[in-house]
This record gives sequence, structure tokens and C-alpha cells, in this order.
Amino acid sequence: MTYKNLDTSNAFKQLQALPASDLKIVLKADRIKAYHANAGGGLTYHYGAMPVAEEHLKVLQQLSDELSLTEKYQALVDGQVMNTGENRLVLHHLTRGRVGKPVHADSEDKEAFYQAQLEKIKRFSDQVRSGAILGSTGKKFSTVVQIGIGGSDLGPRALYLALKGWCTSAGIELLDAQFISNVDPDDAQAVLAGLDLESTLFILVSKSGTTLETLTNRDLVFQAIADSGIRGIDPAKHMVAVTSKTSPLASSSTVLDSFFIDDYIGGRYSSTSAVGGVILSLAFGFDTFRTFLDGAHEADMLALNPKVKENAALLDALLGVYLRNVLHYPTTAILPYSQALSRFPAHLQQLDMESNGKQVNRDGQRLSYPTGPVIFGEPGTNGQHSFYQLLHQGTDIVPLQFIGFSESQYHKDVVVEGSTSQEKLNANLVAQIVAFALGKNDANANKQFAGNRPSSLLSAKQLDPRALGALLAHFENKVMFQGFVWNLNSFDQEGVQLGKVLATKVLDGCKGDEVLKAFAELL
Repeated sequence: MTYKNLDTSNAFKQLQALPASDLKIVLKADRIKAYHANAGGGLTYHYGAMPVAEEHLKVLQQLSDELSLTEKYQALVDGQVMNTGENRLVLHHLTRGRVGKPVHADSEDKEAFYQAQLEKIKRFSDQVRSGAILGSTGKKFSTVVQIGIGGSDLGPRALYLALKGWCTSAGIELLDAQFISNVDPDDAQAVLAGLDLESTLFILVSKSGTTLETLTNRDLVFQAIADSGIRGIDPAKHMVAVTSKTSPLASSSTVLDSFFIDDYIGGRYSSTSAVGGVILSLAFGFDTFRTFLDGAHEADMLALNPKVKENAALLDALLGVYLRNVLHYPTTAILPYSQALSRFPAHLQQLDMESNGKQVNRDGQRLSYPTGPVIFGEPGTNGQHSFYQLLHQGTDIVPLQFIGFSESQYHKDVVVEGSTSQEKLNANLVAQIVAFALGKNDANANKQFAGNRPSSLLSAKQLDPRALGALLAHFENKVMFQGFVWNLNSFDQEGVQLGKVLATKVLDGCKGDEVLKAFAELL
């Protein structure tokens, strides 16, 4: 497999020579109807409001072919080492279904390993939800609390919130889910204060079993249980671990059971592993989680297609590269018009910025072009009354990724002035796409909208488990493809480690480091 930097690509040089399409001229009804691709799970990716024409799409196909993007994806799912910094395979796709060849590592069939964990999650979640497994004082579990940080929190939290409404509407019995992530003790106390500890099951997530922030929060939980004065309560019967086989938590007497992940699943890519599987199966039932995985797998299979216009994740990735590296837009806004996706932009921040926020290529050589954009977002229509002013009339152009659904999750609404709330929500979404693209001329400069603000739209009938799985996989695969284009290792995160090392040094007394000591003395 050949790897090379983007700026050495012949197709990229051709792309640089093409002028951007003027959306005020090209945006027509027939273009909107034609410019779309199946994204899996009932999702469709629409890119009519992107500043590209057929000529651009032809060159993007050439770029994909020249850089062997789908071939690299195939190599990844076939088990080649893609995390070059840590010399590891990258196997998160295999947690939802096989995409390539059978993969063997650590003297085991990895598909069988992940499947065994799924079966264990199913048995355990079924037993908890049925009452076959009870708390130590005999109460049925009604609340689950995930203790984790980073990818052990952001993804599962976003997915739980995304599916809670749909599951409620579908009549599925829910266990309430809470999350403790921040090492700030107020975060843990705010959650613990509202819990019935006798009916609460804690999920401790740490691959290494030594994550300082997570273990600190675990000890806060243990202290709360000890201080509760509840007769007969045993903290070990109220906690399970999601960890590696080799971690100290794997066979610890402090937990009821353990579910395993391995080094081939990075935190930000772990939501379809036991990291997300345990809490989502407990909260919603295993069948819901399984459907979610099926949606992700469908999107993964579609991402194998070498035809750019038929591969939504690849197309989205390449259009993002065009915006970042040709038009030089440094930021992207994620704008879901669904309150259920309120924490999804935060998850995508980590996914994208931790994966592709790199300045050296996979061989450690300094790059001469920008890589991952700054990601931010907020659900519509709240965002409209917050930061859209800058998006419409600010000095910087910010590309936009909208997410929308034709139906609500609860199917409860009211007609006001001839339309429902859902219709008003979607009217706002459509209006924003057009307003950003076409703008508005006005003699009053204060009321002038320049237009030509590009956007894409991911849409589906409803935010259900299958659609959510595909949505997650779409962005994971988009980030992966962009990493291939930029010749990055998208699967390590060395930028996170330095701060951890220095924090440990502060806790050890800042020995020999006067700068650390000076700042430490401020607090």
C-alpha cells in the first residue's frame, strides 16, 4: 500500500485549480434532487448546497483512486496495522459485523472475541432487566451509572440521550442512565445525590484499569456507599467493569462482573464495543443495541464502494478536504435539528479533533498543509438564537453539517397557526440551508447576507436505533477517510498524554519544575 502526502497528489493540484461553484447560480431544484447518496440505516447524505460541480466530483474521484482510499479501508478491516504510532490494528468496525477478512491477533479470532462479549452483554442485561440479578439488599436495579472519561463517556452519553425518546415511544422499559466523567468532585456528587444506591448499578470503564480520573470517581462512589449507612449493602454487588483481559479490574473482587475490550479499539471509536454496549443494553434492552449495531454495519459496508458519488462517508470526507485545503475554511459546525442529539456534536468533537488534529504524517514528518478542522455545534433551533449570526454575516465562512428527521420520536405534537412543532422545526432547517447558500441582497449593509455559505444535510425519516448506528458510523468513516487523505495516523492521541504526565508531576509536588509550581500555587 502506497502512502503519500496530499500536496504531492496530482489530483489535488487539479482540484486546487478549479474555481468553487457559485451557489447563488447553481443551486436549483434539479441539482438538489440529484446530489445525494445513500448513507445506510435509512439516512441520506445531501450535498446540493456544497460549492462543487460535476467537474469537482470527477477530480475527487481521481483523488480517491490516486490515494487508494477504499483500498486502505479494506486493509484496515482486513487486520493490517493502521495505528502506526502504537503498532496496533484498528478493529472497531468488527464490533458491529465483519467487513473484510477474518482477523486473528493475540492468538485469537477477534470476531469471535467481540461476539462472545456481545453474548455476555446480552445475558447480563437480560438478567438485570428481568430481576434475575438484584442489588445486594434485594432491590431490582432501576438506574445505571457509567463512570468513565473521554470516549468512555462522550459517545455512550450522546447515544443514550439520542435513543431515550424513541425507546419511550416504542414502549420499551427503560432503566435510567447517569454518567460521571469529570474528575471535578462536584460532577460525581451531583449524580450521587439523586441516587437510590440500593437500586443503582455502576459501570466502571477503564481499558487499563488504572485511569486516574476514573478510579478517583470510583472511590468517590465507594465512599458514598460506605457513608450511606444502608445495612447490608455490598459495593462489589453494585459495580461491573468494562476493561481489558490484562487489567487489574478483569478479575477484581471489587466488581460483580467484567466485560472486555482490547487495545485495537480506541476510546473515541468504542461506542459499539462493550463501552457503549453494556450501558445501552441495560438501559434499553439488548435488542435495541443490536439494531443500532446493524445500522452501523450497514454504513460500514457502503463505505467499501470505490465510486465516490455512491459512498456517502467517502464523499463527505472528500468534500470536507476540499473545504479545508482548497477553500481554506478552518471550522465546521455540526447542527442537528433534533434535541435528542444534543450531545452528539460533543462526541464528534472528540472523534474528529482527537483523530485528525495532527501536524505530522503517519511517518512522523511535518506536514505543510492544514488537517482536521475545529468542530463545534448545538441543536437547532437553539443555535439559531445563539451563534448563527456569525455563521450568516461573520467575516469567516463556516461550513455546516445539518442533521434532520421528518418525524419526531415521541409522535406527540400540537398544531399552532396551521403547522406542528415538527413542521416548524424542519421549516427552520430548510430555511437555514437556503439562507446560507443564497443570502439576500439589501441596500442596507447591516441587512446584507453574502450567501455562498456551504452546507450538507444528513436526513432520515426518524432517529431510531438503526439510523443512529448509521449516523455514528458515517462520521467515524468520514474521519478515517480524511485521515487517509491527509496521510495521518487517525488512531492515536499523543496530544492527550503530555497534560496527564504534567498533572501527575503536579500531584507529586512539582519536583524541579518552577513553572508548574508557580501555577499550582495559584489554586
